[in-house]
Amino acid sequence: MSGALDDAKRTTVARHADLPTPSALSTFLKLLGVALSVLLVSSIAVAGFVFVDVLNRVGEGAVALEDDAEVAPPSLGAYPSDKAFSIMIVGTDECGEVSTQLLGERCEKSDEGSRNDVNLLVHVSAAPRNVTVVSFPRDLMVEVPECTRDDGSTASSMTKAPLNSLFDHAGISCIAKTVSDLSGIPIEFAAKISFDGVIAITDAIGGVEVCVAGEGIRDSQAGIDLPVGTHTVSGANALAFIRTRHGVGDESDLARISNQQQYMSRLAKKILSAETLTDPSKVLRLMNTVADNIVPSESLSNALTLTQLALALKDVRFSDFVFVQYPNLDDPDNPGIKVVPDYDAAEPLWAALIAGEPITLTGDVATNRSVELATPPATGETPETAAPTEVPETRATLPPEISGQSVDQDTCSVGNQAK
Repeated sequence: MSGALDDAKRTTVARHADLPTPSALSTFLKLLGVALSVLLVSSIAVAGFVFVDVLNRVGEGAVALEDDAEVAPPSLGAYPSDKAFSIMIVGTDECGEVSTQLLGERCEKSDEGSRNDVNLLVHVSAAPRNVTVVSFPRDLMVEVPECTRDDGSTASSMTKAPLNSLFDHAGISCIAKTVSDLSGIPIEFAAKISFDGVIAITDAIGGVEVCVAGEGIRDSQAGIDLPVGTHTVSGANALAFIRTRHGVGDESDLARISNQQQYMSRLAKKILSAETLTDPSKVLRLMNTVADNIVPSESLSNALTLTQLALALKDVRFSDFVFVQYPNLDDPDNPGIKVVPDYDAAEPLWAALIAGEPITLTGDVATNRSVELATPPATGETPETAAPTEVPETRATLPPEISGQSVDQDTCSVGNQAK
C-alpha cells in the first residue's frame, strides 16, 4: 500500500493580496455557499449510488431455500427483537482468480466437484440477543433428505453421506435442509463464500490478529509457516491459516475446526469493535466486499436485510457470542477417517438454542490439542466487550463432549512443524 503524503515536508509560501471589500467578500461567501451545496448534493448522490449498487450486487445469483422459514420484511433498523433467526454459512473449496494464483497445483487438480468444507450454523436468539455458531466437521456422516437443486431437478435422499459432499450433490439449500433436519432449528438465511471471498473479507478489515503457540505452524500443503507469537494474517496467509490441518494439534479435521474458531472469534471481535464500526471507510469497504464475495439465499439478498441482521448483533456481549463444535463419535464404518453425530450430547445444545438460552461450556477448549487458552494480560484488565445488556437468569450448561470458546476468550493455536 502507498504511504500518506508527508505534509510536514511541504514549504509554506507567503501570499500577499489586497483584502476584498465588504461587497466582494459577500459575493465570495455566496459563491462558496453554492460550491459547498453542490459538493454536498454530489456526496449524497454518490452515497446513494453506492448503496443502490451494493443493494443490486448483493442479490446477484441468489438461491432459493427449500422449506424456508418465514422472515421479517426488510426495513430500516435492527431485526425484530422478538424474533430469533439462523444463518447457514457455507465455505467451499472453489478456486477463484486470486486463490488459483496462490494455490496453483491444488486448484488445477480440483476435478472432483466443489465441496463445502466449512459448515457453520449461526443462531441468534430473540432479545436479549445471544449468538451461537456451531461448526460441523466436514467428514461428518449425516442422513440427507431429498433435495431440489437450483435447476429444479430432484436430488435423491441418502441414509449416510459425508456432509462436505452436499454442495456438489444439490447446492446450498440441501446443506441448510440437512442441518435443519439434524438440529430441529429452522434456517431462514444462507450464504456461500469461496477461497477468494475469505481473502477479500479479511483484507477489507485490515487482517485478523491470531496467536500461535506450541512449535509454531508449518504446513507446506497449506502454504503456511508462522513462528510462535501473534501475527496479523491477511491475503494468502489468512487463507492458509484456516486451511491448515497438519500444522495444528493432532493434524485432524477436528483440530482444524478449533483453529478456525480462534480465527473466527478474533474476526468477530474486530468487526463488532468500535475500531471497525466507527470507521465509515472500513464499513463501506466491508459492505462492498461482502456484496461481491457471497452467494446469498433469496431471503438474504436484500441490503436492508443484511443491515437488519448486523444491527441485531451490535449489543451482544462477547461472553454470549460462542463458537462450539458439533459433538461427534468415531464412525464405526470408517474409524479414524469419518465421524458420526453424537445425538445425545447434541440434544442439550439444540434445546438451549430453541429456548433462546445463552450457553455455558464445560468442554475443554483444547480439543484435539489444537488450541490453548492464552495467558491473560499482565495488567489484569478484562477484554473489551460490546455494550452490556441484561443477562438472562437462565443459562444452559452444555456437556463436556461439546467444546468451543466464547469471543471474550483468547486462544492460541498449538502449532506443529509438519512437512
